[in-house]
Amino acid sequence: MSAKTDAQPQVPINTGDDMSRGRYSNAMLVTHGAEEFIIDWFLQSPNGPHLVSRIIVTPGHMKRIVSVLQENLERYEEAFGKIKAAQPPPNPLVQ
Repeated sequence: MSAKTDAQPQVPINTGDDMSRGRYSNAMLVTHGAEEFIIDWFLQSPNGPHLVSRIIVTPGHMKRIVSVLQENLERYEEAFGKIKAAQPPPNPLVQ
């Protein structure tokens, strides 16, 4: 009998070296209109917030993103314990 796994199929993704390193963000701002959500990722530094990345998605995609993030948070907390929420950022415009 074979064991059931939750492994997702691997999808090859082509990317440049700079993009594959990722970006660090310690703050975000989410805005929306009728047709899209805009997620701005910032780096809060002593010189003020710097935009690191902007992602624009449809409302349907945003719903899937929130769902998969919630699912992964639950898995993380099952494995490593509850996460303590971070303090609000000093600039209230950037969450």
